[in-house]
Amino acid sequence: MKRITALLISVILCLSLSGCAESTAGEQETKSVPDFAPLTGIVEGRKNIYLIVKIVEGSSYWQIIMDGAKDGGIDFDCNVYYSGTYLETDWESHEKLLDAAAAAGADAILLAPNDSVNLSGKIDEIHKKGIPVVLIDTIANTDSYDICYMTDNLMAGQKAAEEMISQLTKNGIAESESIQIGIQVGATSSQTIIERLSGFFQYWSKYAPDSWEVIPDIKCNEGSIDKAVECAEELLAYPDIKGVFGTNNGSTVGFARAVRDRELKDIAVVGFDYSEEIAGLIDDGGYIASTILQNQYYMGYTGVESALALTEGQKMPVKFADTGVVVVNKDNIDQSEVQEALLHN
Repeated sequence: MKRITALLISVILCLSLSGCAESTAGEQETKSVPDFAPLTGIVEGRKNIYLIVKIVEGSSYWQIIMDGAKDGGIDFDCNVYYSGTYLETDWESHEKLLDAAAAAGADAILLAPNDSVNLSGKIDEIHKKGIPVVLIDTIANTDSYDICYMTDNLMAGQKAAEEMISQLTKNGIAESESIQIGIQVGATSSQTIIERLSGFFQYWSKYAPDSWEVIPDIKCNEGSIDKAVECAEELLAYPDIKGVFGTNNGSTVGFARAVRDRELKDIAVVGFDYSEEIAGLIDDGGYIASTILQNQYYMGYTGVESALALTEGQKMPVKFADTGVVVVNKDNIDQSEVQEALLHN
C-alpha cells in the first residue's frame, strides 16, 4: 500500500541505504586528506578557527561554505584554517582531522560531519577538552556541540517532492500514467541525507498518484562526481523513468550532466544547491529542472562568528538554527527573493 506511515518509511529507508552502502564499499580508494591550510591571512595573536568540510575539491557547495568562512574570518578578525576529505564516506579521516585541529591549538572548530553516528564519540572527546564545536550542514548524534547551522532537511525533502510532483504535472504527466522516479544519494551515513529522503517520501506517499513509482534501487555515489554520473545513467535506463531526484550537490551534478549529455528534455530533474550543471539546465529553458537552494554561505560565515563568540565565553541561545531554503526553477529565477538567494551561489 502506497500511503504508509512515516515510521514505516523510515524503516524502509534504513534498509535500503544499508544495502546501498554494502554495494559501494571498497569501490574507491581513499586518498590521504590534505593538511590544514589557511583560508584567511594569518595574524599572530588572533583566535584560530578550524573548518572541516566533507569535500575539499570538485564541489561548488563546499566551496561556498569555505567562502563564507573566509569572509567571516576577515570581518570578525580571526584566523581560519580548513581541510576535509575527498569522499563523503571517509569519516575516519574526519576523526584524524579533529585530532589534528585540537593538537594544533584550535580555539574553536567548525565541523560538517560526514558520519552522524560514527563521529559522535570523537566530537564528545573534542568538546570535553573545552574546545567549542560548531556544526554546519549536518547534525551529529551527540549533544556535545554548541550550535548547529543547517537546513531543516525534513522540510527540504518535502519541498523537493512537492516540486517534483508540480514539474511532472506541468509537463503533462497524467495521474493515471505509470511512471518511475529515480533517486541517488551522496552518502548513506549522513543524517542530512536520511532526513531529506524521509521528508521526500512522507510528502510523496501522501500526494503523488499511486501509479507514480519511486524506484526502490536508491543509488549511492559516495561523493564522487564520476560515480554520480554512472548512477544517473543506470537510473535513466529504466523504461518508464520521468523524473530524478538528487539529494545533494554531487548527486544533482551527476543527474544534470547525464540528462544534458543525452538531451533528455522530458525528464524532470530536482536536486539540491546551485552547481554550474543544474544552473545550465534551468537557464536553458528547454529542460525540466529545479533545485533546492540552501544558504550555505551563511552556515560558514555565521559559523565563524559564533565560534569566535564562544571562545570569548558567550553562550548560544539555541542548539539548532535553520538556515532556510529557496526553490529555484525557470519560472521563478527572476524573482527578487530567488535572485537575492543566488548572490552567494
